[in-house]
Amino acid sequence: MFSQRSIRSHFLVQLIIATVALMIIFSSILYLFIQSSIYEEKKEELLTFAQNIISYKSLVDTQESSTDALLGLTVELVQRHDLEATVEVLEQERDAHTTLSLLYPFDAQEHTYIKVTKDITPTAKLLKKIQNSIFIINAIGFLLVILYAIIFSKMLIAPIKGLNQRLSNMNEHMIRPIIVTELPDEFIPLGESINHLIGRIQNFVKYQKELFIGAAHELKTPLAVMKLKNQVTTIKIRQPQEYIEAIKISNRSIDEMNAIVASILNIGRQEGAQLETPVQADVIDVLKRKANDFALLAESEHKALAMRFQPDAFMATFQESLLNQIIQNLLQNALKFTPEGKKVILQSSLNDEGLLIEIIDEGCGIDESIDLFAPFKRQGNKSGAGLGLFLAKSAADALGGELSIKNRANNEGAIASLLLRSKLHCILPLR
Repeated sequence: MFSQRSIRSHFLVQLIIATVALMIIFSSILYLFIQSSIYEEKKEELLTFAQNIISYKSLVDTQESSTDALLGLTVELVQRHDLEATVEVLEQERDAHTTLSLLYPFDAQEHTYIKVTKDITPTAKLLKKIQNSIFIINAIGFLLVILYAIIFSKMLIAPIKGLNQRLSNMNEHMIRPIIVTELPDEFIPLGESINHLIGRIQNFVKYQKELFIGAAHELKTPLAVMKLKNQVTTIKIRQPQEYIEAIKISNRSIDEMNAIVASILNIGRQEGAQLETPVQADVIDVLKRKANDFALLAESEHKALAMRFQPDAFMATFQESLLNQIIQNLLQNALKFTPEGKKVILQSSLNDEGLLIEIIDEGCGIDESIDLFAPFKRQGNKSGAGLGLFLAKSAADALGGELSIKNRANNEGAIASLLLRSKLHCILPLR
């Protein structure tokens, strides 16, 4: 039913140990308190009898006691040299009878004491019954606690079993998000995390299918061109220059296929980067270093790269290689589509959700009706395999961020935005 690593078994064991310890402690305290109270009362009663004898008073004070108190009471005068004129109380058990004796100093010079003995057998039996009753009550209470713990532990793991059942019935074709409003409050964060993971799996499955189909299509076209050109070339004997042209066309097709294969390899490398151990770093510092690298490239292309970073620092725990890949791809696209003499702006700012990184260009804008993050989707007539934004989107999802691209309000360029949410990152103060 339980394994050594079972949380439920650990919970039950710890609850049983704690319950037994509490029952033993409280029962012992209760029994000792009752016993002490009863014996203290008997001791006071014997002390009163002894004091009355010394004072030559009646053994029974009608205002405080009754003649029933004299039942089983014996009084005698004893001589003891081992005592130092103090009151001594002794309890003895003999022949199934329990007696309580009190030695009270009578004559200090002759070492005599008045010994008042009381038969407390009924009291001892009462204490025994109380002890047995406490034991029985504890045993019943212990069983009830175990029963309650078993039922309560089942209630605690019921939501986890429900989540497990839902997830076990899912496959790549029937992945549905979990309705977090139906979960207990304590399991809502877990449900949200699972939904986030499900969303990433859905995007992964969707884009992987598109990637395979797109790769097959993209590789098929240059292969078909190579084959057709070679077939035409081999129909009859041609001039050497014509063979050279056919080889050049084949080489261009091979270069196109190499670019596609290299992009697909980058996808594999990025998936490996997602498994890297996150490190604590300053996001603003990463942006500055990447912007400085592209500033020289922009200048060589007669373009400008402006930088506006707020705040001065944003400490987080993340995979730096993934962030570098996102910023690099977005800057490359922005510079690619920005005409000469125009500028690209890389800026950051804080909002209610976290750090917003924006790359603003002055290019031709985008077609917002297509999914630019799907593999092999190209914008305009620029060269490329169409996998850059796909890689950037995958990296953003791995960082727990949100990547989006939209046109500027004046339709003179586009804005690529990366939102790094604060709750998904560890923000630490700078020293």
